[in-house]
Amino acid sequence: MPDVHLVPVNFGTELSTRSGGRLRRALRGLPPAVASVVRLARYIRRNDIAIIHTTDRPRDALACVLLARLTRARCVIHCHVGFNPEWMSAALRWSLRQADALVAVSEFVASTLVAGGYRAERVHVVLNAIDFEAWTPGLGRVEARDELGYASGDVVVVTVCRLFPAKGPARLIEAIARVHRMNPQVRLLVVGHEMYAGYAEELEALTRTLGIEHIVTFAGRRGDVPALLAASDVFAMPSFLEPFGLVYAEAMAMELPVVALDNGGTPEVVEHGVSGLLSATDDEDALVENLAALVADPTRRDELGRHGRQRVEQNFTLQRQAAGVADFYRLLAFGAAAPTTNAKDGVS
Repeated sequence: MPDVHLVPVNFGTELSTRSGGRLRRALRGLPPAVASVVRLARYIRRNDIAIIHTTDRPRDALACVLLARLTRARCVIHCHVGFNPEWMSAALRWSLRQADALVAVSEFVASTLVAGGYRAERVHVVLNAIDFEAWTPGLGRVEARDELGYASGDVVVVTVCRLFPAKGPARLIEAIARVHRMNPQVRLLVVGHEMYAGYAEELEALTRTLGIEHIVTFAGRRGDVPALLAASDVFAMPSFLEPFGLVYAEAMAMELPVVALDNGGTPEVVEHGVSGLLSATDDEDALVENLAALVADPTRRDELGRHGRQRVEQNFTLQRQAAGVADFYRLLAFGAAAPTTNAKDGVS
């Protein structure tokens, strides 16, 4: 890519005040990290760089603030998760306070930052995005269903996520057990790896307890997620306070209707009754009803799926995200008088 330069750095391990071992490793990596900061500072000055934009990983956020202080550039931290002082490290909380601006991936994430005490005028929203062209509805469906052993009449509900409680895999399994009593053709495909040892075994044990182990497939970590989505009929992830939910956008791009919860950033992606069905956080019956309704109604699945793909194409493409970031950069550099970008094609 023209005008893109790669500068190798070594900032060491991630920073966390919640883990003494990790903190000790970070201290051992301090000398190369300092050297990397100095090298980057020289590069920033030499190339007259005005904005340093980083992620909300504690190590990277701290480096961004330090570099901005050394070079007088503006520091921007991109926030992918909701603010929560209970688990966020002191380094990250300090960095967020020192940054010139914060970019949130959803209105929900922005609201948590403001509620956490960060000034609203420093918080900006640029919705997340996916590579729309990488998701082709139906591509690989027959081959993937054959590999997984699904019959032509099976209705496959799929979830794709890192496996830990907040993503709702246990709730989904319990809901599918109830749906199965109404529609024996339902199947559940669980794609993703466990975030802590033993959790996948807990989920497998739950399927045995509920007597549905024969209809649930645990696929683990896979590199062919588009094909697995193509093999499925409904996407479901009852995640609690999802910051945005890129996987919802990916499923919608594959023309799958989405079943999820009406909290966090999810309703900014999934429109209830238009591209999916949302239920209240604690309403298990509504979650089951939404799943059962889509499992039983292929016409409605198709309708919601088509609307979902259209919504992604209109709102969650990389071009639109780039246009939003460009507008934010102009606002940061020039203030309210900055020109805006054509959000459709990303050019001024």
